[in-house]
Amino acid sequence: MLLEGKNVLITGASRGIGRATAIECARHGADVALNWFKDREGMEETLAEVARLGRHAVEVEGDVARPESAERFVSAAAAALGGVDVFVSNAGICPFHAFLDTPLEVFERTMAVNLHGAYYMTQAAARQMKQQGTGGALIAISSISALVGGGMQAHYTPTKAGVHSLMQSCAIALGPYGIRCNSVMPGTIATDINREDLADPAKRAYMEKRIPLGRLGEARDVAGCVVFLASDLARYVTGASVLVDGGLFVNLQ
Repeated sequence: MLLEGKNVLITGASRGIGRATAIECARHGADVALNWFKDREGMEETLAEVARLGRHAVEVEGDVARPESAERFVSAAAAALGGVDVFVSNAGICPFHAFLDTPLEVFERTMAVNLHGAYYMTQAAARQMKQQGTGGALIAISSISALVGGGMQAHYTPTKAGVHSLMQSCAIALGPYGIRCNSVMPGTIATDINREDLADPAKRAYMEKRIPLGRLGEARDVAGCVVFLASDLARYVTGASVLVDGGLFVNLQ
């Protein structure tokens, strides 16, 4: 019960890493506020899982790319739960596309959701934490893609590098208020976001072969790291990034 008594806010919580994080936080005793967008069915499934664990959950629909969504989400969550202790910036998209003919709208939407949305939401949560005066933890889901390139991800990798950098700067800016800021860098995690890309058996086998632990990651693998960073076990950890990739990044052979 590492998060007993804490209130945790999570963006993009209807599926994938966001849902797994909501469930794992609830399993460790937290009440949760969940942001979602255009996925009512997925959100209902997440809410049901949290309820089964006996924890309280509130949900607020909103597009993280719109600045007003951040204030609305954080305000509603703080009012419903009684405050904000942990904020997890998870919402993101990854539409694979060749660099030379990436449509402008694909580039702009990816930047708006992954980077601008993370900034808006993190800033709103930080303001709430500062107002409360009791510190807190901000955690951003970055990616191994913040450290390596991808031929079909030139519009995506800069957003994840930006999220990683955002947490480093926030660690400095918010440290005086007792707010810790860290990023998590998942490797290849099997979720809806890359289901189509991993549908090719040959490509899946290739990816698994490159990972020292011999398997693709699961959303709960990332969620466990988030719980650690959100908990008091990580009370002196800030400005850090944690790879959750089964060893993929260090395997250069």
